[in-house]
Amino acid sequence: MNVFRTVKAVLWAFFGVRKKSAYEEDLGKLSPFQIIAVALGAVAVFVVGLIVLVNWVVKN
Repeated sequence: MNVFRTVKAVLWAFFGVRKKSAYEEDLGKLSPFQIIAVALGAVAVFVVGLIVLVNWVVKN
């Protein structure tokens, strides 16, 4: 479940809303490597999603 916790922490960080207690708990349990890897994956999915959306809008 550590991967799920990392994904949840990264998505909350992207959204910009986070409780301080949850942040401190994640800070102690998650490794920086996990956070960076999941964040890079999330950014890639976001960028690819935007590219697909723009191509779809332009072609229609």
